[in-house]
Amino acid sequence: MLRTHTCGELRKEHLNKEVVLCGWVHRIRSFGKLTFIDLRDRYGITQLVLDDNFKDIIKKLRRESVIQVKGKVKERVKINKNLPTGEIEVIVNQITILNLAEPLPLDLDNKENNTDETRLKYRYLDLRREEMKENIIFRHRIAQSIREFLNSQGFIEIETPMLVKSTPEGARDYIVPSRIHKGRAYALPQSPQLYKQILMIAGFDKYYQLARCLRDEDLRADRQPEFTQVDIEMSFVEEEDIFNLVENLLYYVFKKELNIELKIPFEKISYEDAIRYYGNDKPDLRFDLKLEELDFLKQSNYNIFRSGEKIKGIFVQKRLSKSELKELEETAKVYKAKGIITIELFDEVKGTCIKCLDKKHIEKLKERFRGGTLIIISDKAKIVNDALAAIRNKIGKMLSLYDEKEFKFCWIVDFPLFEWNEEEKRWEPSHHMFTMPKEEYIEILDKDPGKVKAQCYDLVLNGVELASGSIRVHKPELQEKIMKVIGLSHNEAIKKFGFLLEAYKYGGPPHGGIAIGFDRLVAMMKFSNDIRDFIAFPKNKKAENPMDGSPSEISERQWLELGLKVNYRNINNKS
Repeated sequence: MLRTHTCGELRKEHLNKEVVLCGWVHRIRSFGKLTFIDLRDRYGITQLVLDDNFKDIIKKLRRESVIQVKGKVKERVKINKNLPTGEIEVIVNQITILNLAEPLPLDLDNKENNTDETRLKYRYLDLRREEMKENIIFRHRIAQSIREFLNSQGFIEIETPMLVKSTPEGARDYIVPSRIHKGRAYALPQSPQLYKQILMIAGFDKYYQLARCLRDEDLRADRQPEFTQVDIEMSFVEEEDIFNLVENLLYYVFKKELNIELKIPFEKISYEDAIRYYGNDKPDLRFDLKLEELDFLKQSNYNIFRSGEKIKGIFVQKRLSKSELKELEETAKVYKAKGIITIELFDEVKGTCIKCLDKKHIEKLKERFRGGTLIIISDKAKIVNDALAAIRNKIGKMLSLYDEKEFKFCWIVDFPLFEWNEEEKRWEPSHHMFTMPKEEYIEILDKDPGKVKAQCYDLVLNGVELASGSIRVHKPELQEKIMKVIGLSHNEAIKKFGFLLEAYKYGGPPHGGIAIGFDRLVAMMKFSNDIRDFIAFPKNKKAENPMDGSPSEISERQWLELGLKVNYRNINNKS
């Protein structure tokens, strides 16, 4: 080793010991004939003391240069209580420059002075910042805690393939053309879904994996083209078994890493109630503010109410300012609502729609709401729910209705098995096609698909979907029936999923599982909304990596080896 100790290791018990340290020059401070250098590695910082004999080499040094020093550990006159090594310093008698750094292209002291693109381009420098270093180490610790718990419960970690058959699950597949088999291609897995189910058929009744998943979809702060999920599958289980496992897993991780004891079991809310009271299926339960049904207003003379498919509102026990109401209206418009209607219900009832309401409507409003502002949207049901769900979250933050350091989990259950695709005029899976319908709905599966409820569930944390899973179909005849409902013919089913249907013929057990968004979990445990700060080498919003330049062009020879052609003219025109 080029060093005897790390930069975070030395203490008073090492006094007068000859040591060798290696690291990065974190800071240089010169005072007369003495120069102090803070030497940094991932373990910490040690102060070095250099006398005038090293003035020539000190002149060459720049911040972030890599050096090796030899010297003796001495007690510091002025103790730095902010550093674990703050009671000692190293008097240097030899220094070697291992790599001289050029002037830095980004600010390591204040990330706000750097653009996101600059941070991604020089990611190796960005990762040297203390905050980023701690994020990556924290991610590692969470991963180890998850493994510890699942191993203790008899689970086996098994890797599944990265080159798989293309079976699109909603998002686009990333395709990998085969050089050996011209005209054929692999896909990168959107999830290990089919393989973990086959592992259940193979008899591995408790499987898990920190699985890499890849989806070609539009990006945002909490979404990346490649991400990690805690993938779990179990045989001979029911929904409650999955709930208990995940709740105890999260209890263990939060207790060990944050010293927080979660309240378990988590609250369960049906999908219908989530939409009814919160407008979406990922409610933030840190604050108690529900959507109000106001369809009785359709009977009024107000045209907007009369023409609305659905009328709902949110009541806030406060008089909202014009600027606050404008902000809420802008939020509503993002979700295609034409605007909001407000009624102030204090000693006097005020609002632009009041003159169009009958006395009985006003009295009914006064009975239900008093001492606050009612925000109403009348429109198509989906627009109403989407817009009010966003307004609810905006109000919660705007009025500081919740503790941002609180963790509030809930399960959303009883999802519909199918959703109607209006554009394509067909049923499609609400979750995915391998989800088991509730037993009592199997009889009407192909007769009335819209009424069928599924054995699937989402785990929501503070208004964010953190995990999703289901009990799986394990009988081939039922699986083919579901495929038929969504418009997949027998031949198509065999072509796409024949290997799974074939496997079920030889004794597939009842099984179910869940996938927890690992990047999202780690970020939320650190009270962050940006998962990129917890991924070593993330992509930007265009799915590019500015550091290595991917995706990059490949040579004509590579295209030919794959049996493919590329129209460079079209590519150049697009760019």
